[in-house]
Amino acid sequence: MDARRAVPRTDAVLADPRLGTVLERLDRATVKAAVLTAQGEVRAGRLLPEHVVADVLGRLPVAATSLRPVVNATGVVLHTNLGRAPLSGDAQDALLAAAGYVDVEFGLLSGVRARRGRGTLDALRTAVPLVGDVHVSNNGAAALLLAVTALAAGQEVLVSRGELVEIGDGFRLPDLLVATGARLREVGTTNRTALRDYADAIGPETGCVLKVHPSNFRITGFTSAVPTRDLAGLGVPVVVDIGSGLLAPERLLPDEPDAATALRDGATLVTASGDKLLGGPQAGLLLGDADVVERCRRLPLARALRVDKLTLAALEATLRGRPTPTRLALHADPAVLHERAEQLAERTGAGTRAVVPHTGRVGGGGAPGLDLPGWAVAYPEHYAALLRRGDPPVVGRVADGRCLIDLRCVPVEQDDALAAAVSRVQRTAANGQA
Repeated sequence: MDARRAVPRTDAVLADPRLGTVLERLDRATVKAAVLTAQGEVRAGRLLPEHVVADVLGRLPVAATSLRPVVNATGVVLHTNLGRAPLSGDAQDALLAAAGYVDVEFGLLSGVRARRGRGTLDALRTAVPLVGDVHVSNNGAAALLLAVTALAAGQEVLVSRGELVEIGDGFRLPDLLVATGARLREVGTTNRTALRDYADAIGPETGCVLKVHPSNFRITGFTSAVPTRDLAGLGVPVVVDIGSGLLAPERLLPDEPDAATALRDGATLVTASGDKLLGGPQAGLLLGDADVVERCRRLPLARALRVDKLTLAALEATLRGRPTPTRLALHADPAVLHERAEQLAERTGAGTRAVVPHTGRVGGGGAPGLDLPGWAVAYPEHYAALLRRGDPPVVGRVADGRCLIDLRCVPVEQDDALAAAVSRVQRTAANGQA
């Protein structure tokens, strides 16, 4: 029989009642494209005609976006692959408020154009009182790009060899700096850099000194680095990239640099990320000398790197609102985590002996080597894949032949959903469907 005769008509498939709810939430063209793909599978002999609708349903996203909310049970607070910082409820509400028409660049009293994102900028100035002015770009690398372009395009940037980091996915600091039109001049050695190394390198071509926090690794042993306060006395602008977005000192993270301290020590500009320790949306924070910040803001590049209204809204709510999920996870009480883990173990029949000590991490390139003491529930290793394929997907940590479920980053209100997800996996495994 000609395979083409077995292919169900497009209009017949689209009229199938099983696709009714799908057509309500997705564009018709999206659904039709999935139907055409399934029809092609029938023609090729890889799909039975009676399975076309099921195939279409399997191909389509559960919502208009293919991004799926997941339960982060890894114990890593700022998990880059899971979107780093989860937004607070205040920030989520701000996103909804900003989804329509808003006065992002309009003065309601004056009726004329106003400073873009002025509320967010005011909130950032309030959070760091020592700052001269602030600017927000679309990520931390963009903030650094603007800073170096404004201060050192066509000139030299002095950087310690021990701070020439790779920031992830193959993106390296030297490549970023060269893209600004500046010339990179390395000083010192990998493990030790002294003030005289910078002083000897300064000349008429020096645009700025760049100090980078090596936030995703640690060098220990015979090491030395020059503090910001000493670099500030060299007579050239100093840009400090703190990376993680910590705006003020944090007792839990004594070795993590913060913007307020860097500015107090004489930094001309400080650059940071908004979606790390600050706990907000992806954004690049640029704080420092008012005149230099204005130079950065007026660069044509700043227009290409500017943030949209949604980011501005979420960032302002992060700064003005209640404690973020990031902060709550970092400061989670180990005793409370232990109690929640025991409850999960009991509800899923694993027993309290399945509760084991587990060390959480800050993640996101922040506080490398810092242990966050906590607890996890240990399940068979093959549960990990089954949990990831569930609804909601649960991402745990696989280690030592076990699937470890750490509740540090799981909001308390998700405990019931997490227990239900594990129970479904247990039933699936018991029925031999793994």
